[in-house]
Amino acid sequence: MENTTGLRENKKLRTRHRLAATALELFLESGFDAVSVADVAAAAEVSKPTLFRYFPTKEDLLLDRFADHQDEAARIVRERPAGHTPVGAVHAHFLAALAERDPITGLCDHPNVMAFQQLVYSTASLKSRLNRYTELEVELLAAELEAEAVPPLAARLAATHLVAVRHELGRVNWRRIEAGQSADEAHAAAVADADQAFAMLADGLDRALPAAPAPPISPAAP
Repeated sequence: MENTTGLRENKKLRTRHRLAATALELFLESGFDAVSVADVAAAAEVSKPTLFRYFPTKEDLLLDRFADHQDEAARIVRERPAGHTPVGAVHAHFLAALAERDPITGLCDHPNVMAFQQLVYSTASLKSRLNRYTELEVELLAAELEAEAVPPLAARLAATHLVAVRHELGRVNWRRIEAGQSADEAHAAAVADADQAFAMLADGLDRALPAAPAPPISPAAP
């Protein structure tokens, strides 16, 4: 029974990936607005109802990859080392991602990533739908902060600021790449911007949010 369930889930995952890959190819080739859901379903050889079981909207066909990052900020805060504040942990993670040219930072000049980001940032309905992904990212981070006994309003405000800084830094970095800079050329400025932005947050949030506690010390064996 477990094997059957696993095979079924793998099949669903393959179908989901095929739909997303097919949609991206069509959108990049013809433009987001020129391609219909029916076009994507036909190219992927599934029915429209089947497609909508995997992706509630046309926009989600393209933006679903952002879902992989929705719990990232919450995870970074939850797993931060002892003594590190939430701002410090998110800052350090962002710097590491810049060094790796992670597309989520905007500092990536791979042609496929550039084409994808150009499509997202130039399409009004995609930018609007992206807001829903951002809202969930804030909700997950706020819930993590509340779990550390941060009052609900403070948790929500802190999460909103931390998520907004990550996204705005990504947009600024993308504009550098779009203007013709390589990721390597833009890296120093991207680091400087990140340092400034997170320092501005730390001035206020580090007084309101707790540092991670040290792990409990196991009692010595008798």
